[in-house]
Amino acid sequence: MPDVFVCGENVITSLGFTIEEHLQKIKEDISGVTLVNDKVLYPEDFYASLVDTERLENEFSALADPKKFTRFEKLMILSASKALKSNPLIDAASPKTLFVLSTTKGNIDLLEEKKRDIFEPERIHLWKAAEIIATFFNNPKTPVVVSNACISGVLAISNAASILKNSDYENIIVIGGDIASEFVVSGFLSFKSLSFGICKPFDINRDGLNLGEGAGTLILTKGIEKTGNGIRVKVLGGACNNDANHISGPSRTGEGLMLAVTRAIKNSGLTVDQIDFISAHGTATPYNDEMESKAFSSAGLSDAPVNSLKAYFGHTLGGAGTIESVMAIQGMRQNLLFNTLGFKEYGLPEKINVIGRLTEKEQKYILKTASGFGGCNAAVVFAKE
Repeated sequence: MPDVFVCGENVITSLGFTIEEHLQKIKEDISGVTLVNDKVLYPEDFYASLVDTERLENEFSALADPKKFTRFEKLMILSASKALKSNPLIDAASPKTLFVLSTTKGNIDLLEEKKRDIFEPERIHLWKAAEIIATFFNNPKTPVVVSNACISGVLAISNAASILKNSDYENIIVIGGDIASEFVVSGFLSFKSLSFGICKPFDINRDGLNLGEGAGTLILTKGIEKTGNGIRVKVLGGACNNDANHISGPSRTGEGLMLAVTRAIKNSGLTVDQIDFISAHGTATPYNDEMESKAFSSAGLSDAPVNSLKAYFGHTLGGAGTIESVMAIQGMRQNLLFNTLGFKEYGLPEKINVIGRLTEKEQKYILKTASGFGGCNAAVVFAKE
């Protein structure tokens, strides 16, 4: 089967609209999570990571009329446009190019009464949002939507690589993202799962997650012809598995994630001792982080360096897997292990090697994981050539 390479990337979050902005702020341990006072989202203040609306509108205006697109669509289109600009060899309008959209909620804000009459009713459907995005780039193919809770981004990358290896497509543009909305904020608050400050992944004092909004794009291509002359990164393999345990809580044993991790590594032709770094889900909720420690430990990955980026730009839901994969790839290219912001005192039942400061380390194989509601788990392995 042909190799699948990453040949273009972008991320948009509260930290900025470019990879360079994200790298600089993460290296300086700057968080984009702030106390939000927005009665449209929730009657009371809460901590979250929100994209700069004024900048989004201004930058999108250079592409099209902002009034014709939703906030979600603008984030996805702008991120994909920036990723495509980084590699002019990729033709987004080619029938050999496919769009894959990863999201949990899409245009969920259109359910709000004040927005119901702005756009046509079918815009609320994920397939329609994906169609709008693909059509913007004049792509003739029906886009694929991956929506499986918080593993959507990792699953989309894994599925896209599989499609490339087993089809006539030459390129796939994977875009993942979600926005903050009244529905999302009130839902997580009803679970009492939001932190009272900037979240603390893997820390003994962790008390919940921070919601985030944003978009991340990875362009995948078959073969090396469109990869340029820089450091090449391949998608080696992936896997997913379900706990079949609980509608919202993860398995207490971490068995589902452990199986996804071990299968992803096996599908990549590697052994666990070859993994140089793990970009974990790390939501900073009591049960998720505990489960991940058990999963990594039982998979034989106790010594592999692990981090979570959630305290920098929040939990971006359907965008988490794509955004965090992009940043993990940047770290691998520069041989940097990013700090787990918010982590101070170890608070997990099993031993894992949580990264507590920015560190230089040669990396060839990295693992990205995600877990979500319904007991879903996914993992994907990237390799540096």
